[in-house]
Amino acid sequence: MFLDIMYILLGLIVGLILGFFIARTVMKKYMKKNPPINEKMIETLMSGMGRKPSKKQVNQLMKQMNRMQ
Repeated sequence: MFLDIMYILLGLIVGLILGFFIARTVMKKYMKKNPPINEKMIETLMSGMGRKPSKKQVNQLMKQMNRMQ
């Protein structure tokens, strides 16, 4: 009885540790493949639409993007 409980607890602990490391590697790969939007990307996007963005506009858009996340 006691040994069964110890096996279950050990399995949970090992599962949590493995799950953490697997999730971390998956997130690292995802962030490498799809980096978050930065100021340079916003400037390129706005330039592609035919406008030359000012630094103030880029900062406002960055703040909006951060609030949405």
